[in-house]
Amino acid sequence: MIKARFIYNPRSGYNIKSPGVIERTRRFIAENTARFDAALVSTTHPHHATELARDAVAAGCELVVAVGGDGTLNEVASGLVHSRVTLGLIPCGSGNGLGRHLGIPGPGERAFHTLLHGTPRLIDTGLVNETHRFFNVMGLGFDAEISRRFHSLTLRGLPTYLRLIVGTWLRYRRPSVAITEPASARIDTRAFILAVANSDQYGNNGYIAPGATLDDGLLDLTLIRRAHILNVLPLALRLVTQKLHPSRNIHRARAAHFIIDRAAPGLIHTDGEPRESPARVDIRVVPKSLRILAPSGQGNS
Repeated sequence: MIKARFIYNPRSGYNIKSPGVIERTRRFIAENTARFDAALVSTTHPHHATELARDAVAAGCELVVAVGGDGTLNEVASGLVHSRVTLGLIPCGSGNGLGRHLGIPGPGERAFHTLLHGTPRLIDTGLVNETHRFFNVMGLGFDAEISRRFHSLTLRGLPTYLRLIVGTWLRYRRPSVAITEPASARIDTRAFILAVANSDQYGNNGYIAPGATLDDGLLDLTLIRRAHILNVLPLALRLVTQKLHPSRNIHRARAAHFIIDRAAPGLIHTDGEPRESPARVDIRVVPKSLRILAPSGQGNS
């Protein structure tokens, strides 16, 4: 029998709108008592999911399941890094980037099937300024500003998200950045988007780093210098068709460590969670530091 803990955020927009996911999770636990010694616990305040995950590690749990979006995933996984405990996913957020990369796009039957029949994988994680962890994508620029505005919304979903993107894009001013990466010349430029990815996508099948993998000991940087009226639709098409290849407007790099300097402190996001950061943003990979349950056929030990 596997000792497990399921963690969810009752104030998550998705969980409020679709309480059936939590009820389905309760039924799953009740139907599999021969397999799991499990409890379903809810968060009560920001960063509580990390505390609950650490408590689960201390209590001897072998599996901790994040029931939520990228923010809940980030908090739960942050409490499991460098432990022997496996992270499970029931993705039910707006984007579900890491879940989609792993082949678990949402809270459907495949998510629950993976909890029963999946295979543990050891994956890399990212660390920003030795303080903030990310497991999918971090960034600064337009995507960070979208994250900040998105978190202030009460009504979410893809149509709302698209309206927010268009409205922000029309008024957005690109910051100046200097990018330093190993074995390469420093790049001084303005950045519309500057993302550093562990997986290949933001979520909703928007592929910011086509070809990225979770266990190569490297992070994938994508710089989009500008998005204007003549190129924004082709850029959007390339984003969803996995064709965001290097060009005069797009720089891509793969490395274990990046340093990004800005003129002043500012906004970043880690897995869609906006936060303030110093002017220097130091980003490094932490190789094979998280165990995660993936659909069978994707796993390694």
